[in-house]
Formats: sequence, structure tokens, C-alpha cells
Amino acid sequence: MIVDDESLGRDLIAAHIQQLPQFEIASMCSSAIEASQVLSQKHIDLMFLDIEMPVLKGTDFYGSLAHKPRVIFTTAHRDYALDGFELEAVDYLLKPITFSRFFKAIERFLSLQVPSVSTPSENSTHIFVRCDRKDVRINFDEVLYVRGLKDYVEVHTETKKWVVKSTLSAFLKKLPPSFIQTHRSYIINPAHISAYTKHDVEIGSAEIPIGETFLGEVMKKIL
Repeated sequence: MIVDDESLGRDLIAAHIQQLPQFEIASMCSSAIEASQVLSQKHIDLMFLDIEMPVLKGTDFYGSLAHKPRVIFTTAHRDYALDGFELEAVDYLLKPITFSRFFKAIERFLSLQVPSVSTPSENSTHIFVRCDRKDVRINFDEVLYVRGLKDYVEVHTETKKWVVKSTLSAFLKKLPPSFIQTHRSYIINPAHISAYTKHDVEIGSAEIPIGETFLGEVMKKIL
């Protein structure tokens, strides 16, 4: 996400990001208030955040967040560097931002990444996933289903939904063999099935689709 009250600042960073195929711009915001709304709706891995913005400074905004994505501060003034690093920023970029300096900051961000999903032992009853810069324990028997969203998965339990950076196929390999993939976008825990047809299964209030290519294997495991 790019947050800057000046369109030229947003456009320059966007142009740099577009040269890196592994990154996708989730949102471009002109204020901290707008960014706050986006953060309440989307999972953001990295935020480019301008410091000098009207109403609420970038450093004050970032410091107030309960769940902080990684941040790279941008500014035209060198004086704010200390504030940025006290907030454990990945980096601090002075405007105008050259691509070489931008790329160095990206490399620093990538070096800080840790595996999003732990590898459980053979008889493990749980898994640890990386969410909001914490390693969160999820017990297998509490998982209702997992939904794939491109490079992320949503892990649904009765009380919470966890968003984890992982492909669905990679996440399936971390789960016990009792879990079933019913669709290219869904994995279910059959222990929580309340009803099923040849088209879907009911788990709690959710109706999980059964894809045609998965139907035979699904029926074999739940019957």
C-alpha cells in the first residue's frame, strides 16, 4: 500500500513497484484516514508511508496501529529519520526516490520475511502461522475450512478468521491427511460437516462448493 498526500509521490513509488513482478499494489491512499479504512478491510504486507501529511503525520498514524504491516517511510526531510527507526521501520527513503535506492529498501524488506507457516511434526495437533507479525497457534481440530485467495489463505475457525501468506496447495501439505480439498479454492475439515450434497458441504453457516474434479475423492473420504 502507498500512502502519500501528493499524487506525484504516489505515482513514483507505483512506477517503481510495477517493475517488480512479485509485488502487487493493493491500494493507493492520499491520507492516513483513508489508509486506516483500507487496513481494516485488507491484509497488507508492506506500506510505503509518507511522513509529512495534513491532519495526521505518517509516524503518528503508524505508531497508533494495533496491527502494523511492515513500513518504509518516505519524506523530503532527513530530520525524521530517527522517528522512523524508533518505530522499527524497514527503511527510510528520502525524496526524490531513485529506483536503485528503492530496490535496496525492497531487498531489506525481503530479508526480514519469515516463513508464514511452520512445518508441524508428524503427530502434531496444531500449526503456527504468521499473522500481524506474530506466530499464532491454530489447533487442527478447531479449523472448519481454509479458503484460498491467490497468494493467501483464510483459515476459518468458529471464532476467528486468520489471513496467512501461503498458496492453498502449500498449506494443504501442512495439514493432517484427514483434511480434504473440495475445490480449487477450498480445503475442509470433515469432522465439522453437518450436511452435504454432490455440489457442496455445509460447515457451520458456510456452504463450501465441491468442484467436479474433486467430487470422487471427496465422496470417498466423507462416506
